[in-house]
Amino acid sequence: MNAPSRILIYGVHGSGKSTLAETLAQRLGLPWYPVDDLLWEPGWVEVPVPVQRDRIEAICRRDRWILDGSYHGWRDVPLARADLVIGLDYPRGLSFRRLWRRTMRRLSTGEEICNGNRESLGSVLSWDSVLRWHLTGYARERARMRAWHADPAGPPVLLFDTPEALESWLAGLPR
Repeated sequence: MNAPSRILIYGVHGSGKSTLAETLAQRLGLPWYPVDDLLWEPGWVEVPVPVQRDRIEAICRRDRWILDGSYHGWRDVPLARADLVIGLDYPRGLSFRRLWRRTMRRLSTGEEICNGNRESLGSVLSWDSVLRWHLTGYARERARMRAWHADPAGPPVLLFDTPEALESWLAGLPR
């Protein structure tokens, strides 16, 4: 496979999409566009889906990019342009533990995320909690990755079911 220049990273919340995107951006010299920064304004105001789609379309028209997620309303856009999709198809327990640790760290440190927002105890306990999203979306996201992988009409999809398998693949990339 030639070095990909348009990469979509996909997985459930907490699987490590952003961490992988940052690593690949450094290794491959590709620009990384953190999806959450495109979807959330300060104060946890969600950008309207048509505006999200416009933003994603503008990025995907470029020749080089990494996106660390893909959501409703515009999932088709990066999928149609990607040279490679990387699916982080980790077991539920692993990704949920990672998400839990990340969420607890952010709560304790007040770390700013996506345009100056911060996770709070209220957001973690809310109906729209990222923890709840993980629990309710896990099977659906996993099935979607596997369907993409099985579809010969789509872009190539690499599925990694363990962090070790991903690390082994990364070890073969240029440094």
